[in-house]
Amino acid sequence: MNENDIKRISRLTAILTQLQTRRILNSTTLAEKFGVSVRTIYRDIKALEQAGVPILTEDGKGYSLMEGYRMPPVMFTESEANALITAEQLVMKNSDSSLSKEYAEAVNKIKAILLYSTKEKADLLSKRIAISPAMPNTNVSNSLTLVQHALTTFKVLNITYHSEGKDEITKRDIEPFALYYNLQESWTLIAYCRLRKDYRMFRLGRILRIEPLDLSFTPHKLTLKEYLDGKEKNFRTPDIPLS
Repeated sequence: MNENDIKRISRLTAILTQLQTRRILNSTTLAEKFGVSVRTIYRDIKALEQAGVPILTEDGKGYSLMEGYRMPPVMFTESEANALITAEQLVMKNSDSSLSKEYAEAVNKIKAILLYSTKEKADLLSKRIAISPAMPNTNVSNSLTLVQHALTTFKVLNITYHSEGKDEITKRDIEPFALYYNLQESWTLIAYCRLRKDYRMFRLGRILRIEPLDLSFTPHKLTLKEYLDGKEKNFRTPDIPLS
């Protein structure tokens, strides 16, 4: 196998990975990303199809994978595995226990598919990383993964919320829009509040009760950047929760 063959196999694998992580990609975007001609991308797509990969072509739009198709487990490089293991120590100190649990389980799955030599090094690294005790564990919520799911599936949440400024407890139906993190307040949920009929920020640590409803909402047209830019303009800093 010559160098050109190796480069092509690497590119085919990368194209397949890109298709799996995005809904649709066009040949121009792929050609620019891999530094080849559009004609080369056409040949690559045809080669993947001949290998049995179910690629769908939409005229004028691009390529996508058939729903439900999945690649075999990805093999991580040593550097990629080390980056994830290093980040694990920081995630375990984060303010939401549900995120810590899910991340730990994800890292265990990653370790399980590492090559033996890489796995040994990863195990050694995980034993040689420590976080200063001056950075305390501040798990003040356990609802982040539930919120993430509602956000990505456009499901309404019913919450019981303890507002700090007014010191009042209210029940609300909210439409999750985005998540915001800062060191002082930890995780904050930006959501459209049906009670206030406007966007509000809710500290996850102040949500006393949360329940997903079997009720969908229309995806928000507002972008996170537009929201933060507007909030910074009106309140000077986006770190002031409004609930």
